[in-house]
This record gives sequence, C-alpha cells and structure tokens, in this order.
Amino acid sequence: MSVVIERGEEDLELWEKKREDLREQGVRYCLSSYVDVNGINKAKAVPIDHFTGMMKGSELFTGAAIEGLGQAPSDDELSLWPDLDAITILPWDQTIAWAPGYLHYHGQPWPMCSRTVLKQQVDRAAELGFTFNLGIETEFYLVRRANGRISPANPKDVLPKAAYDVVGLLENMPYMDEMITYMNALGWDVHSFDHEDANSQFEFDFSYSDGLSMSDRFVLWRMAAKTVARKHGFEATFMPKPYGDRTGNGGHFNMSIADISTDKNLFARDDDPRGCGVSDLAYQFLAGVLRHAPSIVAVTCPTVNSYKRLVKTGSMTGYTWAPVYISYGDNNRTHMLRIPTGSPRVESRAVDTSCNPYLGAAMMLAAGLEGIEQKLDPGDPIGVNMYEQSDEDLERMGVSVLPRTLLEAVEAFDADPLGEQVMGPDLKRAYTDLKLSEWWSYHNAVSEWELDRYLTFF
Repeated sequence: MSVVIERGEEDLELWEKKREDLREQGVRYCLSSYVDVNGINKAKAVPIDHFTGMMKGSELFTGAAIEGLGQAPSDDELSLWPDLDAITILPWDQTIAWAPGYLHYHGQPWPMCSRTVLKQQVDRAAELGFTFNLGIETEFYLVRRANGRISPANPKDVLPKAAYDVVGLLENMPYMDEMITYMNALGWDVHSFDHEDANSQFEFDFSYSDGLSMSDRFVLWRMAAKTVARKHGFEATFMPKPYGDRTGNGGHFNMSIADISTDKNLFARDDDPRGCGVSDLAYQFLAGVLRHAPSIVAVTCPTVNSYKRLVKTGSMTGYTWAPVYISYGDNNRTHMLRIPTGSPRVESRAVDTSCNPYLGAAMMLAAGLEGIEQKLDPGDPIGVNMYEQSDEDLERMGVSVLPRTLLEAVEAFDADPLGEQVMGPDLKRAYTDLKLSEWWSYHNAVSEWELDRYLTFF
C-alpha cells in the first residue's frame, strides 16, 4: 500500500489563486509533468477542479515503469511537485496547462529526477553569486515516412545546397507561421528562422533565458513542433542524423554567466587580450567544459545516431558543420566551443536536439563552474579550420578528438567523476547502463548496409 506524502499547505492561497486564474483563461486540465532520463515528457492529466491537490503532490508515478528512475515494482510511487512559476498554458490547446515539476519520494526530492539534477547545479551557481543563462538553437527536419523510408516533407525541396533557400522556406510558411505564433504567444521572442543546410531542415532562433527555464522551453518546443507537424500531415524529427548524406540536427548550447544581483553578463570584456571579447571568467568556464568534453557529450549527444553527426565530411555541401575536436576558437564553427563575434557567450556545438536538456545543461554548468572555481586556463583560441588539420598538426596543438561512438562517450562518462558529482551515484549508474545497453543493441543488429556489402561479397 502506497503512502502519499503531501507538500506543506503554506502556499495553498497562492495555489487557489492560480487555479482560478487558469480557470478564467479557459483551462480545463493540467499536465502534472516530469521529463525522463531520455528527455521524454511524461505526465498525468488533472481536471482543473483538482489543481490544488496536484500542487500538493497528489499525482503519483510508478518509477519502475520508466527507464532511469531506479525503482522496483515493490517500491512506493514517486510524487510530482509542480513548479508553480513554470506552469504554462499550451497555446495550441488553451484548455490544457503544462505543469513541470520535481519528483519526490516520501516527501524528499528524488535524486534521479532530471529537473532536480539541473536545479542542484543552478543552486550551486547561485551560491557563487551567478545566474546561468542558456539559449538553445533548435534544428529539426520535417519528414514523411512510408514503406520504412523517410523523405523530405516537401517533395519539391531537392536542392543539393539548400541552406537559406527562400523558396523552400516559403513553401513551409503555414507550418512556420503557426509555430512562431505559438512560440511568441509564450513570450519566447523568435528572432529569426531559416531553411537549414539540408532538404526540409529548419531552425528557429529565440531568446535565451535562465538555464532551468530554457530547458523547460526546449521540452515544450519539441512537443509543439511534433504536434503542429502532425496537424500538417508530416513529422518533425529531432533525430541527430536522419540521412546519411545530409547534415545533422544540432541543438547548440549558447551559455553565459550573469551576476545574480544585477543580471550583468560576467562573460563580457572589451579589452580581451586574446581578442574574443570575453572575460577571464568565460575562459575559465570553457576550460572546464573542454576538460570534461568526452563525458559531457555522452549526455548532450546521447544516441548511437548522434555520432554519425559528429564527423568531418559526408553532407551534400562538403563539411558537416559538426564538431570533431575538443578545441575552441573565436567565430569559428569548426571547433567544439565557439565565441561568436560581438556576443559575450560560449557556444557548444557538441549538442543535438535529441538530448535531455536538463541533464545536458547540468553537465555543462557543473564543468564550467569547476573551471571557474579552479581558475582553469584553456590557452589561446585556435584560429584555423580544424577540419583541415593533419594528425601531426593536432598533436602539435595538443588537441584531442571527441568520442567517435556512443560507446566511447559512455566509457568516458563512466570514468569521469563529473557524472556522479552531477547526477549522483544511482542516476549515473542507471544512465551508463541504459546507454551501454542501447549501444550493444545497435551493435548486435545486422544492418541493411552489412547485407548489401557482405551477403554475396566473398
């Protein structure tokens, strides 16, 4: 028999006011929601009349039914405590509000909850006087699937070099306009959108926020993108590399640290002797990320398919635009970490849109804070095209290669103490086991390529 341990009722008046505000706006149901280890949104739907019960933690989840929550069937359920400030009315169905929150067990935070993991690092930054700001670039494909194969959602989109193609963009304006209407209704302030490098591939750029809010936005954005795509008769995919001969879907993290009291960007510096326009704090932050890059990518590039994106060449336009080396530079897209011209932030290009944003952001922030605390120095920026460097050049520069497969990345994650520091021992082990299982399931499957190559070859 399970025992419900409720939240305290000191906020009952606030909850009741929020319930009435939502009801007046036409909300009939709330999604009491958390994100699993894979970054997938999970929820129970609650009628608005039961809103205060939901806020007290009435909605229980059987952790053994979900990967990465560390529960057995004999364990009591996990209780979801929604974050009142994060509750969002879905603009495409305003009868429903999304209420993301934190999993608890017997009244205590459950350490294997993704949002809790990020909140712990956000709190650590706050203790140092910092706010972690994050912007995520959202690349995705629109596709149709038939007879086991996929094709561009727009069959007319066939240009071999489709980047910034106006016709291809305008032909998808009904979808784009609906998405942008919803994103702006949420206050995300879409700056621009464009046709990306490959056929029926697109990107939205919208305003950054604090790390926790941006992770919420990213989860909600994926939900919106899929919902609207299906309404228009195709699918939105965040698979990192759906086509072998096209560029992949990046989800670049644009990161900066602000003063928690003044909101001043502490990465900004006008007289940077290294010429990138950022402060010593920014260099220390990125040095921490570089130190732990192999293990970080196990979380920010979390699938077998992710490592088919992290290659030098193979796209129709030549370069893949994805990082291969653990290096940094100024406005140079051939590095893992880039410092864009005139913008005091650090961009990590070793992220794709299949990631769990909470875990990915937590790993990045923890590594960056370590760099700040230990005053690490990344050395000078490298101002060359990294794709064109020989092995001898790389050795001379002291530059290492990012993991080439999910197996390599997970082995690096397992060996690096950072994973356990961020996720705790139980989630770290669960994540490692899950990803190793994913790798060996892939590796042991016989592919069409193997049949084509070997069946009658010998």
